[in-house]
Amino acid sequence: AILLVSLACLPAAAHADDRDVLKAKMQALMDAVAPGNKAPWTATLDKRFTTTDENGTVSNYDQIIAQVEPLPKGASGTITVTDWKASIFGDVAVSTELDDEHEDFHGQKLHAQYRQTATWLRQNGDWKLVATQTIALQQDPPSVELPGALMDSYAGHYRAGPDYTYTITVKDGRLYGATNDNKPVEIKAEIADVLFTPGAPRTRKIFQRNAKGEVTGFLSRREGRDLVFTKEK
Repeated sequence: AILLVSLACLPAAAHADDRDVLKAKMQALMDAVAPGNKAPWTATLDKRFTTTDENGTVSNYDQIIAQVEPLPKGASGTITVTDWKASIFGDVAVSTELDDEHEDFHGQKLHAQYRQTATWLRQNGDWKLVATQTIALQQDPPSVELPGALMDSYAGHYRAGPDYTYTITVKDGRLYGATNDNKPVEIKAEIADVLFTPGAPRTRKIFQRNAKGEVTGFLSRREGRDLVFTKEK
């Protein structure tokens, strides 16, 4: 019975170790980005490797290796692998992580985060990376304070269709928006005439004005596509 229990524990322990190995391999790849060190990439990527980056571009092994170059003069940074999870299915593993990037770009500090999902294949006892897909995590932009008169100009009832409306109100020096009869939520300004909803940074409300400077409606823009709202009152 003791022997059976011991044997039953071996696969789980092996998988735990493999997950640590995979994370270390991924962190080594991230560490190699800024200096443009190709060695970890050529050692880890399978020749059949395919990736889709945050811009939707698909690249193969040769294309990715060619892109591994030192950051240009004036730029430096680090990428830390966090929120690591991996599931192992025999000789195949799927991992997901948060890549936390901090960059110094000509003296300015930049911060971005990416969610990456990877597929691994174990060959001859070694794990090779065969595919990745990366998305850039959206972040709320910095907001600015607006003059009261400008906020008041946005207030009103807007319509995008017979059964789809949006109402903007001003309360205690803050802007609120509500879709149809839903509860109002606070909206903020990225710049004048460009508003966003905190927690939903994929969408912007871009206001339109007539020759007199009066608001006539706004464009609800997401992924470069617009839903047109016309101001009714």
